[in-house]
Formats: sequence, structure tokens, C-alpha cells
Amino acid sequence: MMRTPRVIGLLLPLALAGCSVGPRYTRPSVPIPLQDSFKELEGWKAAQPSDQTRRGNWWKIFGDAELDALEEQLTLSNQDLKTAEARFREAREFIAVSRAGQYPRISTATSAAFVHYSSNAPTFPSTTHLPATGEYILSFDISYEVDMWGRVHQSVTAAREEAQAAAADLENVSLSLHAELAFNYFELRSADGQGKLLDDTVKAYTDALRLTIDRFEGGAVPKSDVAQARTQLESIRVQAADIAVQRAAYEHAIAVLVGKPPAGFHIAPALLDLQPPNIPVGVPSQLLERRPDIAAAERRVAAANEQVGIARAAFFPTVLLSASAGVDANHLSNLFTWPSSFWTLGPSAAQSIFDAGHRRAASRAAVANYEASSSSYRQTVLTAFQEVEDSLAALRTLEQEADQQHAATSSAQESLQIFNDRYIGGADPYLQVIAAQTTALINKRNDVDILRRRMDASVLLIKALGGRWNVF
Repeated sequence: MMRTPRVIGLLLPLALAGCSVGPRYTRPSVPIPLQDSFKELEGWKAAQPSDQTRRGNWWKIFGDAELDALEEQLTLSNQDLKTAEARFREAREFIAVSRAGQYPRISTATSAAFVHYSSNAPTFPSTTHLPATGEYILSFDISYEVDMWGRVHQSVTAAREEAQAAAADLENVSLSLHAELAFNYFELRSADGQGKLLDDTVKAYTDALRLTIDRFEGGAVPKSDVAQARTQLESIRVQAADIAVQRAAYEHAIAVLVGKPPAGFHIAPALLDLQPPNIPVGVPSQLLERRPDIAAAERRVAAANEQVGIARAAFFPTVLLSASAGVDANHLSNLFTWPSSFWTLGPSAAQSIFDAGHRRAASRAAVANYEASSSSYRQTVLTAFQEVEDSLAALRTLEQEADQQHAATSSAQESLQIFNDRYIGGADPYLQVIAAQTTALINKRNDVDILRRRMDASVLLIKALGGRWNVF
């Protein structure tokens, strides 16, 4: 009778200590770019995800109050963000689900029945009369899986890492949505600038058409000049209508991002009177480490590593400690008496002998999933390097292009004034004025468009770095 306690005494240390049969996790290595290719990024090194880094309200760096207000509305009302937050809470609860396996499971059962035995049962003579009797049972069962191979521990660890990945997913969704809103906002403001420019051009071309009609009625120019002036005016009106359509699309996109119906949402027109923020000479590598998509990918590699251990643990026996106690009586009056009590206590072990290759296939699948997760992590890091490089190159090039475009616009405007004066003086045909008008308008629109592209590139760089670059 003393063997059971001895067996339990031998198994308890194993239950407390356990051992893991899975591989020890090490973060996958990633390629480090050459210093020459990232001259702007001094001290660049491989990404080390930092899930807890605070990113702050990075959009405030642009200094636009209306953009700030819209971003705050997005934080409160965006439905995709609410979905990601709910997914994170779901993943966090799965930690508790897995952690429950580390503790004993206690259950109870009770039953009451009135039993009448058949007089014709094969175990009794037909002349035997068996009286009806009651049966009352109250039992408590305790079972505990001895985590000898680390399966339960690895399940908890995998759930915790999945929750961390879900937290990083939430941050990534937030960063992406806020960046998308800023991107659409600058696109909308650029459309406002283009619309204002085209409206001013319509007024100028209307005056030019009126002047041409007056000159035609005075006999100074042919009727073809009037037709050309009217064609030029109507084509600009068409372009202005196209810009209005584009602006409406950006406004509707912003409405959805801030959780409002597009039909009742409106942003008053305003010019894009901003400049891209200055980029530090050296952007520290820690900022790339804040990218939530990298953190999520790395955590999923760790979770996949734990799944390999869980799959390997299936090759070993499952050891259970179980106990049961209760009372069983034929009358309620003697249900809680000592003779009605019963109990059992002891360990058990189960081992699959043949499963048609199920465990081996599951183990290979877990290894393949780990390898896929590792490759996905490395690709995420490589993509991050590319996005930072693309945005830095765009900002550097566009800054030079903006200066060149300013000079071209000034020259085109001066040329237009010269040709317009020569036309009024009768020295040049109206065709020269039309060509100069077209060139001047194209250059003015390029000015507005380059500023838009610079603001968009700034947003993309902030997103590529995982948040505002001067927050340490």
C-alpha cells in the first residue's frame, strides 16, 4: 500500500522541473547592409526588435493642427484599429488558456437514480425478487499532467510570444493607418493647391480670351486666335474638374479612416503651406529596431520554435497524476457516512505505439513552419532596409529637384509675360502665348507636385523607421 506514495514522490520532482525536448531559440541572423550603401545611417546594424518602445504622436512633427485633430480621431474611431486591438486581447487570453495546463484540474459529479433490477437478469434465478433501490453518488476528481517533456511550458511560452506578436501587429496597424491618413491628407492639400492654381489660371485665361475677342472685334487678330484662346480656357476647366474628383476621393478616404461616413464629412480647402521636416545627418539604427512588423515577425519565429518542441514532445509518454474521492450510497440517510466513502489515487502513463506517421509528419511540419517564419523575418528586415533607402533617396533627390523647379517656374513665368506683351504689341502670334501659358502652368503644377512628393516621402520615411526619428 506504500508503493503509490513512493511513485508519486518520485514523479513530483519531474513534474516541477520538467525538461524541454525542443531546440533552444536563437534569433535568426539577418544581412547587414554595407556602410557605404547607408551613408545617411551612421552606426547601422542588424535589427533587434523592441516591442515596448513608445512611438509617440509622430505626426505632430509636421506642425499642422488639422492633421493632428484627424489623427486623434483615427486613434479613437478607426474600425481596423479596433479589430487589431481585439485580436491582441484575444491572443493575450490564450496565454491564460495555455497556462491553465500547469495546474491540476478539479471536477465534480453528482447523480441520483432509482434503480429497479430485472428479475429475469441472467445472473439471478427467475424466482429471485430484487427490490428497487436508490443510488446516490457524489465524487470529486483531480488530474494533473506531469510536464516531463516541457510540452505545457512550451505551449505557454508559444502563447506568450504570439501575444507579443499580436501586440506588435496592433502597433503596426496603428502606424500604417496613421501614416496612410497623413499621406492622404497631404494628397488632399496638394489637390487644394492644384485646384487653387487652376482656378487662378481659369481667371487669367478668361481675361486673355476677353482680350483676344476685343482685338478680334477691332480687326487686330484673326478669329482663329479667339478659338485657340477659348480652347485653352476650356481645357483648363476640364483639368480643374479632374482635380475636384481626385480631392473628393482623398476626402472620402480620410473620412473612412477616422470612422465617419464620407457623405457627411468635409475638410475645408487650404493650401499645402508646409515644408518637410529636416532629416538628421545620422539616423540611429535603434529606430529601425522599433518597426512593429519586424518585432511581430521575430516573435512568430520564437513561437514557431516552441511549436517544434511541442511536436517533439508527442513522441514521449504522457504521465498523469489522478485522484478521485466521494461517497456512494443507496439511501440519502447513509450517503455521508464513512462506509459510503471511496477514493482512488495513482499515476498513469499513455504512449502511442502506432499512429501511421502522424507525429513524425507533425514534427516535420513544425520544422518547416519555423524555417518559413525565419525566412519571413529576414525578408521583413530586408524590406525595411529597402524602404528606408528608398525614402532617403527620394527626399534627397526631391530637395534638389525642388530648387531646380523653382528656378524653372520663375523662368517660365517671365517668358509668358514677354510673349504676352509681344502679342499685345503685334510682334508674335497668339500661338506663342498659348505655348508660354502651357509651359508656365506645367511648371507651377510641378512646383505643387514636388512639394506633395516631398511630404509623402517624409511620411513614408517615418513609417519605414517605425516612428518619429527624433524620439529617443
